[in-house]
Amino acid sequence: MQPAELMQEARKLRWKARRRADDLFSGEYHAAYKGQGIEFDEVREYQPGDEVRSIDWNVTARTGRPFVKRFREERQLNVSLLMDCSARGVFGSMGKSKLRLAAEACGIIAIAASTNQDRVGLWTFADGPLAHVPAGGGPKQVMRILRELVAVEPRGGSAGLPETVKTVSMVQRRRSVVFILGDFVVPRDPEELESWTIALRRLARRHEVAALRLSDPRELVLPRAGLIETVDPETGRRTLLDTGSGRVRRRWAARAAADRGVAAELLRSAGVDLVELSTDRAPADDLAAYFRRRERARAKH
Repeated sequence: MQPAELMQEARKLRWKARRRADDLFSGEYHAAYKGQGIEFDEVREYQPGDEVRSIDWNVTARTGRPFVKRFREERQLNVSLLMDCSARGVFGSMGKSKLRLAAEACGIIAIAASTNQDRVGLWTFADGPLAHVPAGGGPKQVMRILRELVAVEPRGGSAGLPETVKTVSMVQRRRSVVFILGDFVVPRDPEELESWTIALRRLARRHEVAALRLSDPRELVLPRAGLIETVDPETGRRTLLDTGSGRVRRRWAARAAADRGVAAELLRSAGVDLVELSTDRAPADDLAAYFRRRERARAKH
């Protein structure tokens, strides 16, 4: 894609993402995440109901009247977007690929973060780490991320997830909010699976992590459409399926449910939140629901 076309696509993505971010959940996003600490705000005279432990004894002694220290939450967050650009992302039966869904979700989060004066950065990966946009703030940073998103060239599989996660863990010294976007088809090789698990656990110990799982309805349930040929985007392997057979459709659905269950358990055990996104739904609706759940959970603690 030529630079001018990239800019046009990035502007389209920004317009769509901004509309959804502004309309639905800038407030939910703000309320869902705690600041990274507290900072001094002011000293004012004591008022009935103030805690005695907040009294500033030095100022009180100088003035002869009780004064208290006031603090406010330090709101600015570091937000990291980790996007899986493997070849499986090209699939989409609802007029939108999983990669496009991921790009829209990233755009919405980036704009919500920018609106709240948070710093946001992007990492992309497939077989290995790909591009990195260092964290920054403001409209120019959002456009930089959007340009990277629309320039994505899908390739290979998701083997680069552990390495990318490890790099983010090392680079992000300050506690951050990390969103990982992908379909989370976990590897069947036990060693690779263990590598995923260890990397995600370490990341979740230091940061607040959410997995935004991308899916398409046809990956979960086959249509009744007679003979169809499926193609594995990573290996190129072709398989002929008789979707007119109820047995074939049931086996497909059972296999998909089992694989998704394995991934969900891996994420749960690693301490990672799971958010479901689908090509047949607006990503902002699912993100807004997740932020509201986080806000309610935060209010209980």
